[in-house]
Amino acid sequence: MDRRNFVRLGVAGGVAALFAPAVATAGKSSSALSSKMAGGIYYTEANPGRWGKKISGHLPMIEKGSGKIQVVTGHEMNPHAHYITKHMLLDSDFKFLTEVMFDPTKDKAPKSEFDTSKYNGTLYVVSHCNKHDAWINSITL
Repeated sequence: MDRRNFVRLGVAGGVAALFAPAVATAGKSSSALSSKMAGGIYYTEANPGRWGKKISGHLPMIEKGSGKIQVVTGHEMNPHAHYITKHMLLDSDFKFLTEVMFDPTKDKAPKSEFDTSKYNGTLYVVSHCNKHDAWINSITL
């Protein structure tokens, strides 16, 4: 990955981290995913914003296992052109827990696995595309 893309992705991740706490309190809705930020700062299945035709390739799909979750984003990994940069795991307060970064020159598909044995309640998974922004989905354990 060249330095310009690395810096750009770092800035995008930093901006997402700054806005994530505000997302939980935005709007009057009790569900953070249906807040006013959906379709603006991040995208959801219900609020894909300007990327309405991009849901299937960008929304992280979450499968629950025994003490873990597996995340897959049905997206191509076209090096230096169009790919998923990372999956991030956030707790119910949108606090960062961990992430898996992808290398589009080596990773054939954006797949990750997270240990969830110490968590109960809602977890959020963010899938970040270098062209189509951050997409978020949730799972309740």
